[in-house]
Amino acid sequence: MAGKPVLFAVDDDREVLRAVERDLRRKYGRNGYRILSADSAAAAMDALKKLTLRGDPVALFLVDQRMPRKSGVEFLEEARELYPGAKKVLLTAYADTDAAIKAINDIGLDYYLQKPWDPPEENLYPVLDDLLGDWRSSYRPPFEGIRVVGNRWSPRSHGVKDFLARNRVPYQWQDVDASEEARQLVARLDHGVPSLPVVVFPDGTYLEAPENVEVAEKVGLHTRAERPFYDLIIVGGGPSGLAAAVYGASEGLKTVLIEKEAPGGQAGTSSRIENYLGFPSGLSGADLSRRAVTQAKRFEVEILTPQEAAEVRIEDPYRVVRLTDGTEISCHVLLITTGVSYRKLDVPGVQRLSGRGIYYGAAMTEALSCKDEDVYVVGGANSAGQAAMYFSQHARKVVILCRSNNLRRGMSEYLVKQIEETPNVEVRTSSGVTEAFGEDHLEKLRVGDSQTGEEETVPAQSLFIFIGAAPKTEWLKGVVERDERGFILSGPDLVKNGKRPKNWTEDRDPYLLETSVPGVFVAGDVRLGSVKRVASGVGEGSIAVQFIHQYLAKV
Repeated sequence: MAGKPVLFAVDDDREVLRAVERDLRRKYGRNGYRILSADSAAAAMDALKKLTLRGDPVALFLVDQRMPRKSGVEFLEEARELYPGAKKVLLTAYADTDAAIKAINDIGLDYYLQKPWDPPEENLYPVLDDLLGDWRSSYRPPFEGIRVVGNRWSPRSHGVKDFLARNRVPYQWQDVDASEEARQLVARLDHGVPSLPVVVFPDGTYLEAPENVEVAEKVGLHTRAERPFYDLIIVGGGPSGLAAAVYGASEGLKTVLIEKEAPGGQAGTSSRIENYLGFPSGLSGADLSRRAVTQAKRFEVEILTPQEAAEVRIEDPYRVVRLTDGTEISCHVLLITTGVSYRKLDVPGVQRLSGRGIYYGAAMTEALSCKDEDVYVVGGANSAGQAAMYFSQHARKVVILCRSNNLRRGMSEYLVKQIEETPNVEVRTSSGVTEAFGEDHLEKLRVGDSQTGEEETVPAQSLFIFIGAAPKTEWLKGVVERDERGFILSGPDLVKNGKRPKNWTEDRDPYLLETSVPGVFVAGDVRLGSVKRVASGVGEGSIAVQFIHQYLAKV
């Protein structure tokens, strides 16, 4: 959080400096200002650079003209680059009057005071009161949260922004190519040219090109489990996982939820969900996730993020999960709710330009960067439609490229109607991207029509992909039964011709949401045959807890 506005005094004469500080504190130290001082221009400049990193405002400089190595006017000229709105007052001797008058024109000096200024009630305070009143009338408090400084076309910059946004950590984005303030901030860092992106925290510390786990630890997210054993481990923090966490913990199960990116999963990136029961005006995926996380924490669910499960071992009666950082936690019951990821668009140029104008999901993270541009969206399901509607509020035009010849085949009717009624959203059916072009970022797309065979090359800087559903279950290979695409089999799908799964150890059929391993359950989109909707995911996560209790009752 930014501190109080600073009154900054600079004078190489220690006795004069102490007198200035004394008079400033007497009047302004108790009236909402912080008094700082330095006995040289160099020391003052170092202190100012640290103030700018923290976002602390400087209201006024009170600087002696006659300092060795750098005059007061020369210092103020440099200082105004950092704080152009601060008021500038020069302390002068009679012989410095000409220099002070010249500085009014050269650097916009606001006032000069001749030493000595006693009594301050007559010769100092009235002048400063007037200047500070003027400063406050035009002062706009700086952003007080995390700042991310980087390049719009940098995949790492996008990754940091997306991670913070999905974990609901407020931040301000500053593009070094578009913002002089961003360039100046980078130049003020401790050394040379930093690796971008730079994440600057409110206390003035910063990280260069950090991994998400570094950012997570700095902002206070939990990345390590507090205990070695739990009743219930949930892998995946989408709607199914969050629902199961709430129901499980509220019914007394010691529960930990492991999420590799951010609670909410793919649903958490949805800009608007309008068919979720109980919210007639709709709500964003981020809002739904925030509510669910708050509810889960109320019941003392541990949420680890960013953290990822790498392997599962069955050591009856326990299930042991090894995380990617090498640590292990064990449990009575494991629930897999890892959902699905967007399928990669396998056409020339897309992989090379991913994160450089081509994105999977990420509508809410990048929307403001697309202001007044043409945006292309690939996909024909609800996630694509929701993104298109969100982009329509910022972009000049949104073009939906849908492989199907009818948008209604994969998208809810309410969403189709909204799209049809939005003038700056265009739908191209039977269409898709056949190639992407660009040097350091996306510049053009080749769009093909599958019915006519015609192709068109269009200028484009932003392509957002919302296609397919690919489960990420390789880490479960050899543990639970999956189909050829990686979806996990459960319940009745495991009983074939009256025979239970191979190596099944229980004298009963698998429960409805139980996998081929007793005590390992599955819910949500990663389950074979699930309905790909938020409400059904929440329902499955809730129901899974009922079967988990049945399993635990017999352990």
